[in-house]
Amino acid sequence: MRWRVLTAVAPVAWGANYFVTHEFLPADRPLYGAALRALPAGLVLLAVCRQRPRGAWWGRSAVLGLLNVSVFFVLVYAASQMLPTSTAATVMAVSPLAMMLIAWALVSERPGAAHLTGAAIGLGGVCLMLLTGAEGVSVPGVIASVTAMLVSSFGHILAKRWNAGADVLPSTAWQLTAGGLFLLPVAAAVEGPPPALSIPALLAFGYVALVATALAFVAWFTGLRHLPAGTVGLIGLLNPVTGVLLGTAVAGEVLTAQQLCGLALVLTGVVLGRPTRAGRRDSVRTSSPPVADECPVREPSTCDLR
Repeated sequence: MRWRVLTAVAPVAWGANYFVTHEFLPADRPLYGAALRALPAGLVLLAVCRQRPRGAWWGRSAVLGLLNVSVFFVLVYAASQMLPTSTAATVMAVSPLAMMLIAWALVSERPGAAHLTGAAIGLGGVCLMLLTGAEGVSVPGVIASVTAMLVSSFGHILAKRWNAGADVLPSTAWQLTAGGLFLLPVAAAVEGPPPALSIPALLAFGYVALVATALAFVAWFTGLRHLPAGTVGLIGLLNPVTGVLLGTAVAGEVLTAQQLCGLALVLTGVVLGRPTRAGRRDSVRTSSPPVADECPVREPSTCDLR
């Protein structure tokens, strides 16, 4: 239970991040927005863990930083500008199914019937909550959102496979720092000088970097280490749920009967997708394959950190 509660911190923080970004951050600076989200978070975590990559983790950090941070953050930012929030969130809600299939291929985690049923029910609930059919859909926006979903799903499962040989905190710090460093020169070349930020924008970036990125990513990758990928993906459905509930509380929107039914379905899907005792035992046996020849299986805490 404690791992599911900790993992839920991530999608809840990300759901609130939609509102913070939309209301307080510059809409025309996606590259700087992604860089200023990733790099401060990575540097803070580096200051906490005080460990640098060793051996294979130099390359792994670069790959995961590119997938989970650089590409993902920019695509999500672009999709949020081109699509209605309901459409973008619904596309991202397909990620539990994508994570299950990718985890099956990469880390031999075969999805159980409960996970597949929970994913289908949760996706149906998200559709009920968010799809209104009242706004047009941008094809480039859909492509950006689908690509972001696939990139993040692949990157998260790749992190789950590789993180068998590294502690969560330093590996997360390395990914965020690498992703931010990739973005910064590209942002300077494409978008010019950094944007002037007001006090509210600076506070918003503080939330985005420290809570919705540093804290959320550590919680998310910790969940991926201790829970089946299917369960983590289902918990991720709390992201669009949080967005809708926050909009209701802050903007005074009223949930319709359809949205309330959708919320109930999402929570049902999360509950149905929880690992059983047998599922947890199977996950321990199948989700941590040997990682690289240099890492002794019996001493995973020292792998790649020498």
